[in-house]
Amino acid sequence: MPTVAQSTGTETPENADWVSRYADDVIAESERRAPGKPVVVASGLSPSGPIHLGNLREVMTPHLVADEIRRRGHTVRHLISWDDYDRYRKVPNGVPGTDASWADHIGKPLTSVPAPAGSAYPNWAEHFKAAMVEALAELGVEFDGISQTEQYTSGAYREQILHAMKHRGDIDAILDQYRTKKAPAKKQQKPLDEAELEAAEGSGAASEDDGSGGAGGYYPYKPFCGECGKDLTTVTSYDDETTELSYTCTLDGFTETVLLSEFNRGKLVWKVDWPMRWAYEGVIFEPSGVDHSSPGSSFQVGGQIVDRIFGGKQPIGPMYAFVGISGMAKMSSSKGGVPTPGDALQIMEPQILRWLYARRRPNQSFKIAFDQEIQRLYDEWDKLSAKVADGTVLPADAAAYSRAVGVAAGELPRTERPLPYRTLASVADVTAGDAEQTLRILSELDPENPVTDLATVRPRLDKAEAWTAKYVPAESRTIVRTEPDTQALAALDDASRDSIRLLLEGLDDNWSLDGLTHLVYGVPKVQAGFSADATAKELPPEIKTAQRTFFALLYDLLVGRDTGPRLPTLLLAVGADRVRKLLGA
Repeated sequence: MPTVAQSTGTETPENADWVSRYADDVIAESERRAPGKPVVVASGLSPSGPIHLGNLREVMTPHLVADEIRRRGHTVRHLISWDDYDRYRKVPNGVPGTDASWADHIGKPLTSVPAPAGSAYPNWAEHFKAAMVEALAELGVEFDGISQTEQYTSGAYREQILHAMKHRGDIDAILDQYRTKKAPAKKQQKPLDEAELEAAEGSGAASEDDGSGGAGGYYPYKPFCGECGKDLTTVTSYDDETTELSYTCTLDGFTETVLLSEFNRGKLVWKVDWPMRWAYEGVIFEPSGVDHSSPGSSFQVGGQIVDRIFGGKQPIGPMYAFVGISGMAKMSSSKGGVPTPGDALQIMEPQILRWLYARRRPNQSFKIAFDQEIQRLYDEWDKLSAKVADGTVLPADAAAYSRAVGVAAGELPRTERPLPYRTLASVADVTAGDAEQTLRILSELDPENPVTDLATVRPRLDKAEAWTAKYVPAESRTIVRTEPDTQALAALDDASRDSIRLLLEGLDDNWSLDGLTHLVYGVPKVQAGFSADATAKELPPEIKTAQRTFFALLYDLLVGRDTGPRLPTLLLAVGADRVRKLLGA
């Protein structure tokens, strides 16, 4: 099976730029196969339901390679085949606007199934395709979309279909090698979770239909019934000379005889359809999911069919690993809970999402954070940005950064003043998105360079507000006290009263993010007889315990809990006058 150079797992930072290595292979292979022609890379997506972040890897892997090839001055076509002529297999759970009645459409092409109730789109496929198209535009992904419904119903594949039917015996023989061949013994593996099963289904790998194999023999073509519109049909006879085809619907008993040379209501079965398209489009590079690595998979079988039946060559391309989610239930579109690229782009800038796919080799799995980890992710991104700015970044990291912030055509829109995400999230938490309050707090973060217009901190601010509103549990939200806790204040011991006095005395002179950070960490140092500027090396371990105790005291008096947003941000959000009131000044 032809593949691009695979990782050995021993890359150094200097050679770990997987995109460049794949681009080298693809350019060389394209010159061998089709010199002087555009380089063709491909992805396939089935709009059978929400197209999730695992499916996005099917697009981002060839996109990043195609974009690198464009940067080198080559013409590239990135095809996305919308498998909208696939059968409707099941009703995804949790999709708004559907009910049990949608099960009546199982077996029809996705473009023949009504869109969920209330949708602005004409059918099921277009409804789910639209959200993905919008997300890809925000991500800067340039592609040529191909509707398989349009291709099949227009007769674009007629010659290929007739050719496959003529050589059905050869196709059957290829497939038969795997029908009778037992898979080699493997170590016991964890069963696929529902997200992985969904990814397999989206790629055509799950429950693949080899074709009609009834009394009339094997046929690699499935008509959609002229009565019920479903693919529950069996071809009963076919004449190579006249192209006369007869079929029977196993659901309603409908029979029909047509001329396949004029008939456009059906499609090749998946294991024949995919390699046919490789040859038809001249695809050089296309990745595939790990579900295609098993014996008899559509990718493995397709390699033989494209060569022996259609006279083409199998694309080179890596198997890609699954994408997980942290902070949400298992990614499963069957339960309606699968986060989509659109969901991720609500809470993170497109540069960050691009970076997640660019910095990991395709065979490496990774997780996308919808929980508190997103704050660490942004911290990591901001540190990388700083290294890029000062020239200390490693080459592979610089390459991943460059691919995240822009494409060959130019940079993606970015936040003019990217404040720390965790700071913005804390402000959003306390203000509940109130623009006036948000601007007041942000303007006080750095008095020497104040934020004067929220537009300068958007869209990062918008993403942080969306994350806080949607993914921070209600019990973890910060609600500032409206009145002092007089009982708790009266019960304070002398040391606690002294720590609050020191804090309040320093508020005015330290009213900035950096100043308040220095102040809240410095109070326990001063109480212990050290300078507020003393470093960790100069202090005994007990100081850290005293700091945690002091922080818990402030959280309790301000928000009624022992934890909360970073204290300097919280103090700015509450405001100096209200802090004094709640701390019993």
